[in-house]
Amino acid sequence: MKENAQRQEIDSEATKKQIPFVWEGANIYFLLTDRFNNGNPDNDVNFERTDTTGILRGFMGGDIEGITQKIEDGYFSDLGINAIWFTPVVEQIHGVDKESEDTYGYHGYWTKDWTALDPNFGTKKDLENLVKTAHKNGIRILMDVVVNHTGPETDIDPLWPDEWVRSTARCDFTNYENNTSCTLVNLPDILTESNEPVELPDPLLAKWKEEGRLSNELDELQLFFERTGYPRAPRFYIIKWLTDYVNDFGIDGFRVDTVKHADEHTWAELYKEAAYAFETWKKKHPNEVLDDNPFYMVGEVYGYGISGGREYDFGDKKVDYFDHGFKSLINFELKNDAKNDYETIFRKYSDLLNTKLNGKSVLNYLTSHDDMQPYDMERTDSIKSANILLLTPGASQIYYGDESARPLIIEGTTGDATLRSFMNWEDIAQNDKTKKVLSHWQKLGKFRQEHLAIGAGKHKRLGKKPYVFSRTYADGDYKDKVVVGLDLPKGKKSLWVKGFFGDGTKLYDTYSETEVEVKNGKVILENDYDIALLELAQ
Repeated sequence: MKENAQRQEIDSEATKKQIPFVWEGANIYFLLTDRFNNGNPDNDVNFERTDTTGILRGFMGGDIEGITQKIEDGYFSDLGINAIWFTPVVEQIHGVDKESEDTYGYHGYWTKDWTALDPNFGTKKDLENLVKTAHKNGIRILMDVVVNHTGPETDIDPLWPDEWVRSTARCDFTNYENNTSCTLVNLPDILTESNEPVELPDPLLAKWKEEGRLSNELDELQLFFERTGYPRAPRFYIIKWLTDYVNDFGIDGFRVDTVKHADEHTWAELYKEAAYAFETWKKKHPNEVLDDNPFYMVGEVYGYGISGGREYDFGDKKVDYFDHGFKSLINFELKNDAKNDYETIFRKYSDLLNTKLNGKSVLNYLTSHDDMQPYDMERTDSIKSANILLLTPGASQIYYGDESARPLIIEGTTGDATLRSFMNWEDIAQNDKTKKVLSHWQKLGKFRQEHLAIGAGKHKRLGKKPYVFSRTYADGDYKDKVVVGLDLPKGKKSLWVKGFFGDGTKLYDTYSETEVEVKNGKVILENDYDIALLELAQ
């Protein structure tokens, strides 16, 4: 019995290795580090962060160790996840920001020190272990990075010097300059457009000295600027600090925050140095390299939609961010497209990704941490949400709790805090309805992971009623083809596959775990499911 189990495990691993990974069809899981899983309760309180906050605006204990534990438990693999994006883990401001509803930097976007991890999230050793564990399980790691701004000034967190940031001139989003050379709300804006050399802030030097790493940090900066020839301008310090995590741990990619609020040349420079760091890491760790995929960057250009193709329009200027280091941009359009029928959605995305965006991609989502108008806010149709998100061409972003119908309406919260409750692990363990929803997401997620044709392939409708479509993917010697049926009748159903799978072809429906044979251009299934996921039988 044990020998048989080991053989199955070896066969499974061999199958995994045969399926190449492409970012265009990735199944990415996005989580708030502090809100996902508490792996180490001993790091829950640091820097005397004990002030009263608004509801869901303080630290709740989630950390890097918690993510690693769930990888080891197989939670992500069962969902078909092949990349994890977590909110920034660098050291955050220590105090509470009064202007933002009495909020600590639990979300990770209020940087105090790019060179250190926040102890609430964990240590660099924890991060190293996370990446190694993820890679062993065939999962890539995306770090969320912020270059555009620092954390807000508080009673105990001083403002960065004027030669580093602007703290007035708030963005009004009317044109290019009023997006890029201005402050987002009260967040000090890094002077990313400047090439003027600046000195390191005294508080940062003092902090490094107290932590016993001043000399090492200064030596590393000297080597970086000598190698690159960059001026010691603010953005280049930050680029050095962020790409260190790639060089040291083999981070596979960056999700870049607030992209349209900084000069686009910043992102090309960030990518150049991150790609260099990634290749350097690969050379040092040849046995840990997953494949030959280059470093990946996906950008948050707030409001970008796939219909815009390669360009984002500021009104007075258009910018092609794909030409400045980005393989992909987050697509803010799917949550509205989701109101259309399946065929309208799928055909639109397949057409755009194979024409205007050929060679690039988008990252689709239905829910996120700061979008107050997600699809299905009340979580009334988590099954349909899975069908749309996981079967639409492009990369997919599951927001933590999409797969478990984690509530998005929390009483007493203000603003985006309502989207950021702690992961509902108890529902997954005890609630039968939640278990059923999760099972559906798992089946679709695994099918998507195992078939590049779903996310990265070409779409074609085969049958209108019942609705049946095909997806095909080909790259060199690797080819993949599948058929999916949606909104199928219960009981006996006939799926039209003529012209795609020939008569006599044996297919396997992974949803009902049934083998069928194509006869007269059709396959017949008999079950109570309204979905079929058909692949070639082994």
